[in-house]
Amino acid sequence: MITFLDGLIDSKQPACVVINVGGIGYEVLIPLSTFDQLPHEGAQTRLLTHHHVKEDIEALYGFATDAERSMFRLLLSISKIGPKIALSILSGLNARELKRAVIDGDRKRLSSINGVGPKMAERIIVELKDKFSEGETLEAVAGDENNPADVRIRDAVLALVALGYKQADAIKMINAVSEKSDPSTTVEDLVRLALTS
Repeated sequence: MITFLDGLIDSKQPACVVINVGGIGYEVLIPLSTFDQLPHEGAQTRLLTHHHVKEDIEALYGFATDAERSMFRLLLSISKIGPKIALSILSGLNARELKRAVIDGDRKRLSSINGVGPKMAERIIVELKDKFSEGETLEAVAGDENNPADVRIRDAVLALVALGYKQADAIKMINAVSEKSDPSTTVEDLVRLALTS
C-alpha cells in the first residue's frame, strides 16, 4: 500500500499530477482542492495517497491534507460511489464544505456537483451524517479560523451546547440567527437571539 509520495512535480494538470520519486514517475489523480495547493512544476512536494486496486484497475489518488483523504475514503464507503465520483465531489466542495453540507442536510448544494443527483445527495447525507465526531462537526460549522464571523458562530454553538441543547439543534438555531446578524453582533447577542427566536 502506498501511503504518500515525496518527490518533485514533473507535470501537473487540474485533475492529475506526475510526481518524480527517485527517478520513477507516479501518475496521481487529484481533486481541484489539492491542485490549488500544489507548488510549481519542478518543486518538491508531498502528497498523501489512496492506492485503489479493483479487478483490472489500479490507480493512485493524491491529497494535500489528511482531511481530504479521509473524506475521500468515507465517500468510497457509500454504495454506488466510486473513486471518480468521490474525486468529483471533492473537486466541487473541499472537505470542510462537504462536511458542512452533510451536517446541514444541504441536498441542493450536494446535487449541484457534477455527477451527483438528488438521490445520491440524499444517500451521502444519510450515510455520512453520523460518521463525524463532535469536534469535526464543530470545525465544519466554524468554517475559517481567520474569519471572525465563523469563530463567533462556533462559540455561540458551544455556548448553547453548554446550556444543555443538543449539538444538532444548537447548530440549526445559530445558523438561523447568524444569517440576520452583522459583523458587530457578539457571541452573546447570537445566543440571545437564538434563545428568543
